[in-house]
Amino acid sequence: MKRVWVLPILFVLCGVGAATALALRGDAGTAAVLLPLFVLFAAVNSPVIFPRSVSTQEAERRSAFDGRPVVFWRPGCAYCLRLRLRLGVNARRLHWVDIWRDAAGAALVREANDGNETVPTVFVAGRPHTNPDPAWVREQLSRSG
Repeated sequence: MKRVWVLPILFVLCGVGAATALALRGDAGTAAVLLPLFVLFAAVNSPVIFPRSVSTQEAERRSAFDGRPVVFWRPGCAYCLRLRLRLGVNARRLHWVDIWRDAAGAALVREANDGNETVPTVFVAGRPHTNPDPAWVREQLSRSG
């Protein structure tokens, strides 16, 4: 099993366990509300919400060609999710690198953040910006065409 799926699977398992316990106690209504909530948490923290990740090398190559920012992220990061959701459909225009799947990306993020894997780290024209405002990222994206 890949590391990126651990958190979503834990959410689903916890939700099933809690819903089962509630249903066995006779509280089926709460169980019926709780289980979908945990499934929603699992979906939000899964790689499904984010655009397909590419390698650091591929993201840098694409960014050099089209000038679009590169976003380094990881599943389960609330700030990455905030950035992704606030960008809306524009998020698909960025180049996303999952640092849990790409060792070179994780090393680049650590280099930019004093040894910490702080995400999201957005590279614009080769310069890192840690946890930037989504409006600023959208502006950078509009400048790149």
